[in-house]
Amino acid sequence: MLQDNILEPAYLKSIRILGHSDQGGRLDGTQVMVEKGYAYVGHIFSKGFTIINVKDPKNPKTVNFVPAPPNTWNLHLQVHDNLLLVVHAQDQYSIPDVVEDERAYYKPTEGGAILQPTARNWSAGMAVYDLSNPEQPRQIGFLDIDGVGLHRIWYVGGRWAYASAKFDGFSDFIFITIDMADPTRPTIAGRYWLPGQNTAAGEVGAWPTDDGRYSLHHPIVSGDTAYCGWRDGCLVMLDISDRSDPKLISHTIWSPPFGGGTHNCVPLPNRDLLVVVDEAVLDSEEDGDKPIWIFDIREPANPISISTLPKPKDQNYKAIGGHFGPHNIHENRPGSFVSDELIFATYQNAGLRIFDIRDQYAPVEVGAFVPPAPKRLVDHRRGRPLVANTTDVFVDQNRLMYITDFAGLGLYIAEYLG
Repeated sequence: MLQDNILEPAYLKSIRILGHSDQGGRLDGTQVMVEKGYAYVGHIFSKGFTIINVKDPKNPKTVNFVPAPPNTWNLHLQVHDNLLLVVHAQDQYSIPDVVEDERAYYKPTEGGAILQPTARNWSAGMAVYDLSNPEQPRQIGFLDIDGVGLHRIWYVGGRWAYASAKFDGFSDFIFITIDMADPTRPTIAGRYWLPGQNTAAGEVGAWPTDDGRYSLHHPIVSGDTAYCGWRDGCLVMLDISDRSDPKLISHTIWSPPFGGGTHNCVPLPNRDLLVVVDEAVLDSEEDGDKPIWIFDIREPANPISISTLPKPKDQNYKAIGGHFGPHNIHENRPGSFVSDELIFATYQNAGLRIFDIRDQYAPVEVGAFVPPAPKRLVDHRRGRPLVANTTDVFVDQNRLMYITDFAGLGLYIAEYLG
């Protein structure tokens, strides 16, 4: 029996819904992180981040909301070692062209939507908070950059953080390493960009197509390797043994013929595998086929795709409208549920999907949760359909899943029964 405040799911398989939060009335959610009984949810439309006490997963309680500075979004964040790192970047969904047509965000001209006014009127960089009191984060540091800001960070404790950053003079987001030795004064230690991105230095990109963004979404780091989803530049693997001087290991492109939009690349080091997500960014597969790939990376200089995860087939999601296709997967962070056999993936209008990849050549779907359509949209962009958009999932050590929705369904907490 579901709680009264939880809308009945449209589809369930091997998953039980435990709880739900309206996030203090801010129903949109992007990245979610959970640590020590608290969920931290970044927003894209509500402009800030929310803190939810989830110690009782059946009765989560919103305890705080921290607003973003004007014209700034805090859509992505990281939590580890009692530190909270929060992205500051230009609110791209305030740009008129993007409000009218989301395709404008993915145009290749000077980084797509990131066309800046003469004077910067937003905050760009990364805020660092102390979480000694998890309900009252205290800002202790800030990394300021010239440009649009940061898009997404990878931080799992210790000295180094890693992020995608859009600086003035570059065509789009590039890779940076951030020295966190003094969290009150984070500093950029190293940078890497694809040749052609440094437009201020006169570089010209020799991209395989004129219709795409060659832009780092974000890195995931294991050991001395950064696995980078470079949107339509696809997979980039970097040697970061010298954090101040990242070097290219390999660059693999499959767009075209596939749609590109590579979002994240999660290594499974015990199996020499890499799970790579291509994000669906337009409605009804307008941007092409967006698989979740499995790569064999025994030879890092030559990663080879060996399979893709099966698409949801319980109904015709392409016909429903909105985005049908992958967005994100649980990233096996230290301190969370870590598995090299189960993949938890958000599939936007097709909800959450769980895949068993014990046979890496023949993955199978073993669980699913599709939420209902929201009663109203938080998304203010013109013409958006009233459908769910399951966005992010974090799986804790007890295999509880914390699931956000971009469109406006709040935070679901669920249990995998497999």
